Amino acid sequence: MKLMNNLMQVRCKNQAICTKEGTKVVLTDLNHNNQTDFVLSSRAFTAMAQKGMSQQILKLGIVDIEYKRVPCEYKKQNLAVRVEESSKKPDYLAIKFLYQGGQTEIVGVDVAQVGSSNWSFLSRNHGAVWDTSRVPQGALQFRIVVTSGYDGKWLWAKKVLPADWKNGVIYDSDIQITEIAQEGCSPCNDETWS
Repeated sequence: MKLMNNLMQVRCKNQAICTKEGTKVVLTDLNHNNQTDFVLSSRAFTAMAQKGMSQQILKLGIVDIEYKRVPCEYKKQNLAVRVEESSKKPDYLAIKFLYQGGQTEIVGVDVAQVGSSNWSFLSRNHGAVWDTSRVPQGALQFRIVVTSGYDGKWLWAKKVLPADWKNGVIYDSDIQITEIAQEGCSPCNDETWS
């Protein structure tokens, strides 16, 4: 499943213990070595339980679930770029996107010096981190591909990182993502799900 940084509504199927609504969680990483769909914190796990049943669901440890993506809304908040601590100017840039609205997945990222058309692609390193060892000089712009409808859509953040970008700092992209990807849920009946 490639759904990092997306808001999901998750509910367990055991109606004797769990609520019909479940809970909302943000996916932060992908685990290739686990036989489960989701590994939830105990707080998120117990949030699926009916009132007074949190200890019962914790005792189960593993439950059958169903889930669906739900749109994220960050009112008056643009997509932001955080320069990760592992970045080493000028040879290595690692970034993470924050406040990704809509119901989308970022599936591609390119970077270029502001005013240049010489784009370099970033690779998804782990989780929501994108990186490159081909860092352009000067202020940086980004092209981002997000899932939208049944296809992808290019978004262009024209000036994001200043020439003197610093590790650990969050920069505003001046764009908002509001697109909706056309996907179903697994397995759920949207008519009965709030």
